[in-house]
Amino acid sequence: MDNAGSHAGPGTGTATGSAPDTGTPDDPGPDSGTGPDSGTGTGTGTGTNVTPKVNMSMNMSTGGPPAAAPAPPLAIRLALPVDAPAIAAVHLASRQVTMPYLPPQRRTHAEVTRWIREIVLPQCHTVVAARGAEILGYASVRGDLLDQLYLRPDVRRAGIGSLLLAAARRHRPAGLSLHVFQLNTEARAFYAHHGFRVVATDDGGANMENLPQLTLRWTPAAAPVPRRGTP
Repeated sequence: MDNAGSHAGPGTGTATGSAPDTGTPDDPGPDSGTGPDSGTGTGTGTGTNVTPKVNMSMNMSTGGPPAAAPAPPLAIRLALPVDAPAIAAVHLASRQVTMPYLPPQRRTHAEVTRWIREIVLPQCHTVVAARGAEILGYASVRGDLLDQLYLRPDVRRAGIGSLLLAAARRHRPAGLSLHVFQLNTEARAFYAHHGFRVVATDDGGANMENLPQLTLRWTPAAAPVPRRGTP
């Protein structure tokens, strides 16, 4: 999503990572977030893919091809320092694919990895969507700001962005804000679908990309007040 806001890092931006999928506001995509460098990125977007082991012996009863091992279940968990290279790859690939209007990426994968490890993880509550050793996306919350939410481009439209956003809301149940580029219509649709509303606009002077952005806010609905006399 374009979400994230001004983040202490080599670049600013609004950031949610891979903009929510086109047409399906189920997954945010790169959002305008703050990132080490606003830019499209040069990452491969593969994260730390691990090819599942395959049983190379033929099924003797059917003569069919070898069966692949079932994929590990998806888990939303806290990010660890060892995840930094995979998170950086997701960040770079997501911005490159979903925000082509950004300036060319100037930061290397190593520089973005260092930014993730030394700034994002220590300063933010960061969770990853992982399938085994594979990192598919991540979300970072700093205070009540959803600073980053990015998905690997090839896993969009699978509901993973919604799971990461739900984890961020559980961490800040009183409400969340975020920044998103006005050009990131997919991320804007994703957040609108999840109850975020525009609370401010600016001309882009506060971000490194110099692109107009919106500030969005989600506040949980107030619980109904019971009528007097009812238990």
